[in-house]
Amino acid sequence: MDYSQIELRVLAHFSKDDVLSRAFADGADVHTRTASVLFEIEPEKVTREQRTQAKAVNFGVLYGMGAVRLARELKIPRRVATQFIESYYVRQPGVRAFLDETLERARTTGMVRTLLGRRRLVADIHSKNRGARAAAERVAINTPIQGSAADLMKLAMIRVDAVLGEEFPTARLLLQVHDELLLEASEAEALDVSNMVKREMERVFPLEVPLVANASVGATWDEAH
Repeated sequence: MDYSQIELRVLAHFSKDDVLSRAFADGADVHTRTASVLFEIEPEKVTREQRTQAKAVNFGVLYGMGAVRLARELKIPRRVATQFIESYYVRQPGVRAFLDETLERARTTGMVRTLLGRRRLVADIHSKNRGARAAAERVAINTPIQGSAADLMKLAMIRVDAVLGEEFPTARLLLQVHDELLLEASEAEALDVSNMVKREMERVFPLEVPLVANASVGATWDEAH
């Protein structure tokens, strides 16, 4: 079982950005939707390259990626990477506002919080060392997103474990890797277990956008992928 684009869904929840929120509400491909906004074309006209570029920008925002890093990853000129980032923020102002508010909160309080209130101190947010300050700003931006995704996964694991004990005592929760859960069940119960886990993962916490979990079954972890 794995969550579908959980970090971008958390970003949509926090930022309430219209483009991100509508994409998830409509069940659309969020990278294609972002590409259509960035390049000002209809979603059906988005090319594979444009979708790849939009995907890099979407995730780059989560990690506080600047134009230099984006240009390196996409192998494009820095000025083009800068245009991508600037265009993204102009067309998705909710995201820009959320990031600005998060940084301002970190500068004021010296910390950031996740969805469920866990705190992370950001000691170097006022550092005179430019590199240390930039790293702290990336931490401040990323922690509420990745930390909240971890919150949701931990809640899901607690819920799933409880239901397994009640309904499927022979099935086991084996492993959690990032946004993925690996379970072991008998072949006869595999489908019922996967349906239960999907249900519990998707309703674990009320976000502004739907949480979606995908299920796959196999005799091995590799086969289930």
